[in-house]
Amino acid sequence: MPDLSVVIACYNEERVLEASVGEIDRVLRQIHCDYEMIFVEDCSRDRTREIIAALCESDPRRRSIFHESNVGRGGTVMDGFRAATGKYVGFLDIDLEVHARYIPSMLNALEDGADVASAYRIYKVQLCFDDIFRDVLSVGYRWLVRRLLHLPLKDTEAGYKFFRREAILPILQRCKNKQWFWDTEIMALAYHSGLVIQEIPCTFIRRWDCKSTVKPLRDSWNYFLALLEFCRRLQQEGMRK
Repeated sequence: MPDLSVVIACYNEERVLEASVGEIDRVLRQIHCDYEMIFVEDCSRDRTREIIAALCESDPRRRSIFHESNVGRGGTVMDGFRAATGKYVGFLDIDLEVHARYIPSMLNALEDGADVASAYRIYKVQLCFDDIFRDVLSVGYRWLVRRLLHLPLKDTEAGYKFFRREAILPILQRCKNKQWFWDTEIMALAYHSGLVIQEIPCTFIRRWDCKSTVKPLRDSWNYFLALLEFCRRLQQEGMRK
């Protein structure tokens, strides 16, 4: 059994996939971690599937799951977690806007007793409208999450989370959202279930060479609707602290 299972959710990642996997490998080799890498491909429209097949063929520590239909970010990560065999399991966005260099800090937190280690993104904002606009939306969403869900957490939606596998598997069974809101849902369920969570400050540098699938206004509205529905669910289940 490996020490760590790293899940890589993939959708149209041909431009960054090989280089990012190389960076993740380099970090994990430096800390002498026994690991496996699980690629979960969510019906990309580019060469992502072909690249994954080649990457897995070249290293026995890598394996793949290919979806027959698109299920969304949350569903993709959960499929990887369920297939994982490591003592610890985690994922990070493959564009590495939060770099792989923070993986050792995540593992140290878990080794020290945390059930969950998650990135708290410190934005390196560039002086352009789009970057500032996205930052403002993110800060506003964080404020809403803390107020509506009664969470002391600073950044629930970061795509960079690591868990003790035995602690998080029961939480997965209660997750209903398979899209981007899943990040907030699993953190809230983990907190209200009494898991120990440690947030680790990490520099976030937006990559403008990668085409994001995020649509700020549309996705912010969908996040807000999902947040309200989830808030009602917690009240009905009597889980809010």
